[in-house]
Amino acid sequence: MPRAGKGSSATSSLLLIFLSVVIAASAALISVEEANAPLVLPSARAAPSSLQHHPCLDNPLDMTTTGAEAGHTAHDFHGVEAYLTGSRRAHRAIVLGSDYYGFEAPKLREIADQVAALGYYVVVPDLLHGDPYEDGVSVEEWIRTHSPADAAEKVQPLIAALKKEGKSVGFGGYCWGAKVAVELAKTDEIQAVVISHPSLVTVDDMKEIKCHIAVLGGEYDTRSPPQLVQQFQRVLEQNEAIDHVVKIFPRVPHGFACRYNSTDPFAVKTADEAREDMASWFNKHLKHESESFQVQLAAGI
Repeated sequence: MPRAGKGSSATSSLLLIFLSVVIAASAALISVEEANAPLVLPSARAAPSSLQHHPCLDNPLDMTTTGAEAGHTAHDFHGVEAYLTGSRRAHRAIVLGSDYYGFEAPKLREIADQVAALGYYVVVPDLLHGDPYEDGVSVEEWIRTHSPADAAEKVQPLIAALKKEGKSVGFGGYCWGAKVAVELAKTDEIQAVVISHPSLVTVDDMKEIKCHIAVLGGEYDTRSPPQLVQQFQRVLEQNEAIDHVVKIFPRVPHGFACRYNSTDPFAVKTADEAREDMASWFNKHLKHESESFQVQLAAGI
């Protein structure tokens, strides 16, 4: 019996050693697998549609806070209500397309006034027709009833009227409005567009662009992440008929150009830079057509 007890004790010891080795090896394997696994950000994890975070709704606007506006609102400007700012005699016009919150957004109107001060006639039309997004509404349902393609079609008479006045016309779009800009860029109606932190824009859209385009993206934008913006660039590089520029602003999220935190100096500086980039792009590509028109007008052509 004592001999048998020693054998059992030895067997138990060996079994414990074996189990310890197996557990240690398993732990090491799991650690290796975790180290090699791709990082999944919280925003990329699956969640019920009602609970999913939507970057287009970050930093919602306080629509009750308005500053001094240099322009005015016209209730029927070639078929749409619009905020108008700048000299009507300017030879260059910029139409700005809003994000989900619409043409009354204070920051958007402030941008319009600042661009108008550079010598542009700026129009901010109500492309949402009095129905901007409201918190608590399903984003998916709202988008289904607010088609950017329809908005692009409805704003074309306004653009045609501006061109008839001898103005060269560009379109700057933010978020949802960037998709409107892209739809217009597939036509021959405008000469240049700038899209900032675009939403709903696809790589296939880039294949149909007919005018000069600037794409302004954000490093932390999960709606149009840098990887997607870089795909836009690769497609645009194949189109030798147009000029393009693609820029990714560091350390900024979706909405950085028109719905930023005014108390954050870095956010304000980035938004200012985005606005200046937009103005520079239009200054480069809109002046030629207006100058050509003035020459033709003087010659009676």
